[in-house]
Amino acid sequence: VFIHEMMLGWGTPLRRTLSAARCSGWGQCARTASSTHRASIDTGAGVVRVSGTEFKVDQMTNVTPTILSKVGKDLLHVENHPLHILKQRIAAYFLNTERFGESAEFQLFDNNSPAVTVDANFDSVLVPEDHVSRSQNDNYYINQEMVLRAHTSAHQVEFIKQGHTAFLLAGDVYRRDEIDRSHYPVFHQMEGVRLFTIPEVNNLTKSTVFASHDRTETAQELHTEETAAFLAADLKATLTGLVVEIFGDVECRWVDCYFPFTHPSYELEIFFNGEWLEVLGCGVMEQQILENSDEDCMVGWAFGLGLERLAMVMFDIPDIRLFWSEDPRFLRQFDATKSIADQQFTPYSKFPACPKDITFWVPPGFSANSFAEVVRGVAGDLVEAVNEVDVFTHPKSGRESRCYRLMYRAMDRNLTNEEVNELQDQIRDEVAALGWELR
Repeated sequence: VFIHEMMLGWGTPLRRTLSAARCSGWGQCARTASSTHRASIDTGAGVVRVSGTEFKVDQMTNVTPTILSKVGKDLLHVENHPLHILKQRIAAYFLNTERFGESAEFQLFDNNSPAVTVDANFDSVLVPEDHVSRSQNDNYYINQEMVLRAHTSAHQVEFIKQGHTAFLLAGDVYRRDEIDRSHYPVFHQMEGVRLFTIPEVNNLTKSTVFASHDRTETAQELHTEETAAFLAADLKATLTGLVVEIFGDVECRWVDCYFPFTHPSYELEIFFNGEWLEVLGCGVMEQQILENSDEDCMVGWAFGLGLERLAMVMFDIPDIRLFWSEDPRFLRQFDATKSIADQQFTPYSKFPACPKDITFWVPPGFSANSFAEVVRGVAGDLVEAVNEVDVFTHPKSGRESRCYRLMYRAMDRNLTNEEVNELQDQIRDEVAALGWELR
């Protein structure tokens, strides 16, 4: 999960931050968290439990029961789930030893606990201490030292330190976000890392690997231009092959961009269904990350992508909430043994939306993400979208009020007016309890 300003993690979803067990039946996996990773919060004891470990809550804790209930759902391991299908297709490309040879035997790690240290989530990938992407507004903090990972890159240094030089990471990631049909506070990422030794690069480039010079548009301070060119070329060839494997023979283009953990950095776009689609972000790994991983005598590249975004396009899935649906009519439409091109989602129900407005005076420092958390905590996935429809500033007091329109719509049944009114009343009560004055 990439943006042109400094950001956190790979993939398009963060463009907004600057603003295990397998099973054969969908119902069972959707309703029961895996035995490996479960999470809950015990307010009485003052602890958050994730993957069998207890963490004391403190002033930074903002993770909610609604979000913790998603931990351990293991959508990436649900047979025939579209996210599982896409993950397996990507993994199959990299795990093909005939393609990469013995020098790059990729391994897939997709069962890591989502509870990571703040250092792993931010510092290890060179996010500055004062950067906005670290804020409580954008992340789910377990406490001041632990956070639900905001990207799979939080595990990069961990696996490099273990001696892995070619690996894939996949997992659920957590970010406080707005509510609409394409955004969800929990989604899934997949990324890859490939490292090269000095002799490998020497042999392939017939040149030295390291240098000492000012950073250029094409090379880091410690890389020769030949090293940077080789890594970029190998990266692009590898990922072009991945695109062909997944999408077929499509037109590709590379867009220069900026990420704090790679340089040079690129976004790969393809012309698909009549428009340009951003597929992934990638680049030459910052040498400082490798130095921090005790592998300063290696160089490498990395890439990352958001699985939901691609799956929505490839399977024609119109609403991101569907990935979490417990309705068997959803999962039955997909088959891991068939071509992705032959599997297009067919809507099985059309229920009317029920709009409800709420208006309140916002406090200083108010964040729309905080209101979204209130809505999720009460209505869960029964709200399709939350849209700001009006902003008013009082001419005398300068106070600001905002009006939000909540679109209630279930994906598997018709909501009654009584249900919606009760949910709306609960949301109003929660807003009032926070000290946000209703109008």
